[in-house]
Amino acid sequence: MTVPSPVLPLSADQARRIALRAQGLLGAPDRRGGVRQVLRHLGAVQLDTISVLARSHELVPYARLGAVGRRTVEQAYWWHGTTFEYWSHAACILPVEEWPLFAFRRRAYRAKGNLWGHQVSPEAYREVIARLGAEGPLTSTELGGAKKTAEWWDWSDTKIAVERALAFGDVVCAERRGWKRVYALAEQTVPAELFGQELSDAECLERLVAQAGAALGVATRADLMDYHRLKGAQLDAALPGSGLLPVTVEGWSAPAWADPAALESEPRGRHRTTLLSPFDSLVWDRARTERIFGMTHRLEAYTPKHKRVHGYFAMPLLAGGQLVGRVDPAREGRTLVARQISLHAPKHVEALAEALREAAAWVGCDSVRVEALDDESVRPALAKLLA
Repeated sequence: MTVPSPVLPLSADQARRIALRAQGLLGAPDRRGGVRQVLRHLGAVQLDTISVLARSHELVPYARLGAVGRRTVEQAYWWHGTTFEYWSHAACILPVEEWPLFAFRRRAYRAKGNLWGHQVSPEAYREVIARLGAEGPLTSTELGGAKKTAEWWDWSDTKIAVERALAFGDVVCAERRGWKRVYALAEQTVPAELFGQELSDAECLERLVAQAGAALGVATRADLMDYHRLKGAQLDAALPGSGLLPVTVEGWSAPAWADPAALESEPRGRHRTTLLSPFDSLVWDRARTERIFGMTHRLEAYTPKHKRVHGYFAMPLLAGGQLVGRVDPAREGRTLVARQISLHAPKHVEALAEALREAAAWVGCDSVRVEALDDESVRPALAKLLA
């Protein structure tokens, strides 16, 4: 690939602040736009079944807006027909405006046919479509395809058929009841002006790369690929038409591109102090997180307990525009439990206390208990701040 001559050099500090502003974590939050605006700006919010303080999709707007009501979050995501779930960075909730942009992936799934190594009869597929058309939105249980476990090999033909229809774009999930997907026909759910758009692969990819660039602010080729899990050839073909500008970043060994809007003004403003979900788009890419913030972070939920370093669901602590520690949280009744805390330096203890107090209040806890601290010398000061 031929890399254009860079048009602007950026310092590492500028790149970090550009990334924070692009992610909605530097400057005054847009409270008028609320949760929906956070989703539209990020372009994708990853879903995951783990729930500690809250599920990850709730933690993302919380990190940017503060203690927004959890019911407000759920309503913004699923109760107004303004979103849909699809395969982006992973299983994500997406603003419905992005429906046309994933036509390339729907076509690719349809061309592939059998997904996840499973076959399903055409009759089962037709039956699912017919039932949703006749009865309206239904959960997997109501369709008769639920099993006791969520393992693929335990899914019935009905469950496989409806998930395939979701991948192909015949069915959409625009609502959840509890944590169950509610399936509906896409043609009855996606607004007609969006459902009727059939963009070419090139148009989809150019617009998705531009969207990823805006959400990241400044990014390498690998960063841009990772955001919506694009292939290298797809990214290379889309970059020239994306509108992103080539830049150099101090300390980055790879070429980078920036969103033009991110370069129009210096990134300044109030920094958020908060705990971040490990699935937050600021930190979901480990290589990028290490490059920008100097923190090597990984989710250890799937690591055997005796091999964990920072804890089951260690949440990075963001303060002053830096990642300055980790907290592995839990809840016991009305007590937020910090099972394990690591701070990069004692000077961050006030930020830690602020983040713990705010998180506790948000989830309805009225006290905080600190268990393991990597630096016991900060315990007296932390206990005083949390009292």
